[in-house]
Amino acid sequence: MAIIITIMLICGLIFFAGGSIGIIRFPDFYSRLHPAGKLDTGGLAITMSAFALYTILPLTLTAIITSVKIILIVVFVFITSPTAIHSIVDAGVRAGLTPWKKSEDDSI
Repeated sequence: MAIIITIMLICGLIFFAGGSIGIIRFPDFYSRLHPAGKLDTGGLAITMSAFALYTILPLTLTAIITSVKIILIVVFVFITSPTAIHSIVDAGVRAGLTPWKKSEDDSI
């Protein structure tokens, strides 16, 4: 079980790292919000699930309640993160931010 938990934690950290790199590397406001919303939510789900598995191992009532609380946090983030990203994008549209367009001068 410890190996599965470790693999899940490493996968979650890879998601977080990918999201961080995406936020830094993408060119504009709108494209930066995509990794912020998707990869951070996925990374949180994987790492928090690993924490829930870790805490449920003694299989006591307290451990089960703690694991259920962790899973409820994941559900809450899954509901609120896309809503928050949508609100931020809507605020950007209302503020008049234009999406980035590749010109001939831009190189990869």
